[in-house]
Amino acid sequence: MSKSLHPKNKHNNGYDFDKLIKASEDLKPFVTENSYGTTTIDFSDPKAVKELNKALLKAHYGIEHWNFSDENLCPPIPGRVDYIHHLADLLSSEENIKILDIGTGASCVYPLLGVAEYNWNFVATDIDLDSLDFAQDIIDDNKLEAKITLRQQFKEEHILKEILEEDDAFTATMCNPPFYKSAEEARGANRRKTRNLGNNAVRNFAGNNNELWYIGGEKAFLHTYLYESSLNPKSSKWFTSLVSNKDNVKSLEASSKKLKVAEFKVIPMTQGNKVTRIVCWRF
Repeated sequence: MSKSLHPKNKHNNGYDFDKLIKASEDLKPFVTENSYGTTTIDFSDPKAVKELNKALLKAHYGIEHWNFSDENLCPPIPGRVDYIHHLADLLSSEENIKILDIGTGASCVYPLLGVAEYNWNFVATDIDLDSLDFAQDIIDDNKLEAKITLRQQFKEEHILKEILEEDDAFTATMCNPPFYKSAEEARGANRRKTRNLGNNAVRNFAGNNNELWYIGGEKAFLHTYLYESSLNPKSSKWFTSLVSNKDNVKSLEASSKKLKVAEFKVIPMTQGNKVTRIVCWRF
């Protein structure tokens, strides 16, 4: 694990597999020694990746139960908790923090991590009812009903519209947007990723349609999000999103000026070899 994660990230120095196996015996069969004598797992094996992330949640965040379909996205915990820590820096002067998580998915990962690390309250949304069912089971099984509530978005073209309620007042809104423009594009990327891992494994990150793609891709999603935030500027003090494609930042910033955004900032994030960023704006 890279040293370039947030300083507060518990995974800055890699994984303690002894501790992880102690927390979750189910991880043990997947742990091996590579040719360099390093203890690791096969990151191209989706089952191994899922068991690793389950063990991380159990060992470091007190999440005992984390079960969802293998069809759904299995998020890597170190990268996800990095967003939470950077958001905490942004909100350092705030109290009684309440976050809106857009597209929480079956794993409900951001709310789980935000509650574990900072005791924040969450409203989490998704358009997929099956994903919300899994998320609700995770919330119930970990007795987090008082901290996390779910809402279904019925119109997939909308992001904030139809979800926001009149008296909503969030400290921040967070989002990990779908990257691809279509299911075909997502499948093609999966084939490339699999080839790069050097085998014919199933997609090691999984993910169903609404988790991976949105008509028009990341750019369209972000611009819809920005526009809908301008219609509800008082619903949240900050609106934030991960942005994978750096070219989308410029067009978003240009549009934000037209929509009278008072402050627009970019927080860089590096996770291993992957460079990404959080874009933040407020009115």
